[in-house]
Amino acid sequence: MPYVFDAELWLWDARKDDSWTFISLPVEESAEIRDRAGGMTNGFGSVRVTATIGTTTWQTSIFPDGARDCYALPVKKAVRTAERLTAGDSARVTVELRDF
Repeated sequence: MPYVFDAELWLWDARKDDSWTFISLPVEESAEIRDRAGGMTNGFGSVRVTATIGTTTWQTSIFPDGARDCYALPVKKAVRTAERLTAGDSARVTVELRDF
């Protein structure tokens, strides 16, 4: 089941360069994913996903973000470049859980 939403790209506070750019999944969808994943998470509580922004699709993991009470999707530089995105831009995102 895909999750589709619009969200803003943001930089991880610990690194102000653009090497760690994320999108937060909505809180409701994150809660549903937590329920579905149950004990089937990987390192750091991550969940394997296929993500799409624009015409770019890649496989990655989402990570729990306790400060925002949601999952965070890392958006690698190749995706940001291909889709002409920088921190502060909004994007339409599709996330599909893998291995479920």
